[in-house]
Amino acid sequence: MLYNILLKSHSGLRWLLLFMFIAALVQLGRKAFGNADIDVKKISLYTLILAHIQLLLGLALYFISPKVIFDAAAMKDSILRFYLVEHISLMLIAIIILTIGYSKSKALFALPGGAKKAFYYYLISLVLILVSIPWPFRIPVAGWF
Repeated sequence: MLYNILLKSHSGLRWLLLFMFIAALVQLGRKAFGNADIDVKKISLYTLILAHIQLLLGLALYFISPKVIFDAAAMKDSILRFYLVEHISLMLIAIIILTIGYSKSKALFALPGGAKKAFYYYLISLVLILVSIPWPFRIPVAGWF
């Protein structure tokens, strides 16, 4: 029961996180490249917080999921390997990059240079997240929600 709640929360929250990433990238891009006078601190912070919540849900799932099998034989099965190694590794790297980008840029958000730096960090993080999401066309047993 706890597994299903965590799984549905983690899967559903990904859509909100992807929306927040796109909104943050649009705002950061407008600030960095369009010289728009907008505040990007809040959307960047909310995206960072939501990504960390998603990470915590994912870590809880990692240790109770039947798809994560800590066995050498799991490395031979592409789906089990994806959940055991690939998904968590790329997501951790993406969240680390996102956090570093926010930390390095938060004092400079008022300047276009700070927004540009954050934009690139957020973009790299989003690409890594998109690559490591278990999309149904990549992992046949995965669903959209």
